[in-house]
Amino acid sequence: MKFFIVGYGSIGRRHLRNLLALGEKDIWLYRTRQSTLPEEEIADIPVETNLQAVFDHRPDAVVIANPTALHLDVAIPAAEAGCHILMEKPISNSLERISELQAALKRGGGKLLMGFQFRFHPGLQKVSALLNEGRIGRLLSLRTQWGEYLPNWHPWEDYRKSYSARGDLGGGVVLTLCHPLDYLNWLVGKVESLWAFTGKISDLEIQVDDVGEIGLQFDNGVLGSLHLDYYRSPPIHQFEMVGTEGVLAWDNANGVTRLTTSSGESCAFELPPGFERNQMFLDEMRHFIQVVRGEAQPICSLEDGSYVLQLALAINKSANEKRIVHPIETASQR
Repeated sequence: MKFFIVGYGSIGRRHLRNLLALGEKDIWLYRTRQSTLPEEEIADIPVETNLQAVFDHRPDAVVIANPTALHLDVAIPAAEAGCHILMEKPISNSLERISELQAALKRGGGKLLMGFQFRFHPGLQKVSALLNEGRIGRLLSLRTQWGEYLPNWHPWEDYRKSYSARGDLGGGVVLTLCHPLDYLNWLVGKVESLWAFTGKISDLEIQVDDVGEIGLQFDNGVLGSLHLDYYRSPPIHQFEMVGTEGVLAWDNANGVTRLTTSSGESCAFELPPGFERNQMFLDEMRHFIQVVRGEAQPICSLEDGSYVLQLALAINKSANEKRIVHPIETASQR
């Protein structure tokens, strides 16, 4: 199978390494040569710099790892060419061309997998199983927080110039840290309404929002809160879910899922021995290869990615208009 990786930033490099680790050898790069990473590692990897020339090579699959605002410029012609697509999150910074991508996939016949790698985290998979088993009864409420210090993410580059810090490339804290919007959709369900405050309140030298404080009301009646920020040091990424019969907690720092029930049961579910962060990405790529071969359907679809973008835009709409927003409003106004 022939793979093209679009973009050679940190995530593009990770996908390249994982494809090689999984035994794939026919790998090409499409580049605009804007990456700040050293290039010794890709000295032997063939490169195209013209997008149309990419499809002249008839790739089976395209991995889209360029900046958010540029995703659809590549995804739509790739879909038209019949390629299977692994697209990094979020799908875009606008809903305007999603229907165009959907139509292109239908015509081309390829499948799209969204790159929400936390779907492959053993701790969150355990949370899903425990919720499905009813171990904490009926879920009532939840609190989620994810804070990172933006300058520490990519120490080899100026954080002020990164896509995460640039509105024109689809940056900003809500879009960049949108993983919880996906895994809460997976674990809890759709959001009926939300409110949000966003803004730039830190001393970071960026022009995008660095904080989001979000309230969520799910279709099933669960109430939740989500905090996102670019300035927390040390970082944090965790949640707590409260049910009628107990509490579930997960902490990304150690990956442990904790169950405490009203009957006195207390369990800590540790990560598998030897687990490290790249395992999520490796399992995601293994799944994508199965999708390309026709052996599996995408575990996280274009529809899932579109819904996360819909939520992110609804959050920004709520903050801008200072009111409760129903995410369906955002979708109907595209």
